[in-house]
Amino acid sequence: MELALATWPELGERVDVVVLPTGSCEQHGPHLPFATDAAIATSVAGRAVQRLRAAGVHAVAAPALPYGASGEHEHFPGTVDIGHEALHSVLLELGRSISRWADRLVVVNGHGGNAPTVAAAVGRLRHEGRDAGWVPCEIVWGDAHAGRTETSMMAAIAPAVVREDRAEAGATEPVEVLMPRLRTGGVRAVSPNGVLGDPAGASAAEGELLLAGLVDATVEAVLQGRPDVTGRLRVPVSA
Repeated sequence: MELALATWPELGERVDVVVLPTGSCEQHGPHLPFATDAAIATSVAGRAVQRLRAAGVHAVAAPALPYGASGEHEHFPGTVDIGHEALHSVLLELGRSISRWADRLVVVNGHGGNAPTVAAAVGRLRHEGRDAGWVPCEIVWGDAHAGRTETSMMAAIAPAVVREDRAEAGATEPVEVLMPRLRTGGVRAVSPNGVLGDPAGASAAEGELLLAGLVDATVEAVLQGRPDVTGRLRVPVSA
């Protein structure tokens, strides 16, 4: 169930869990759209809600928050950064409002730059006595930005928006090597085309496998996860 398309009688007086995707409006190289992070988070959240509802959980997917903390990409035209303070305020107020009619809020974060602020907002909500948690759209072995990983997932979600003829490698060094220059000069200082990785070899089939893994992890986190000190839902090893 999508909140944006539902009516209040269809929701009922109380919802078990609201899944809120968060993304960004930031450059993703010459071949992927600005909405890439939000699109991936929305797809994961929607698919997870379908699975949860099939398991008997009254779950609802909220509309995605399409803006985030993207200051590292501001040197590229089109990037819209609302900063950490604004993002924190928005997430906090969304969580407070949602908690009036839902027992639980789970944020599915599609943009790594949002993570510390998502954690801080979730932590504040929990401190206020609200049941909140978050999960990342994280491929631990994938490339960092607009490379094969994100290109594959976008090819699975919305192939028409992937400009395959414009795809090209960017900075392929490990992020930890690039980080000093990233911190001082942003992404453009290390990658003129905005790509951190190489989209070569990306495919919709691979994207579906990656998305399936993220959905599995999200569903498992909602059903069995326990919040760590940052509010991130982690599944106990014995689960």
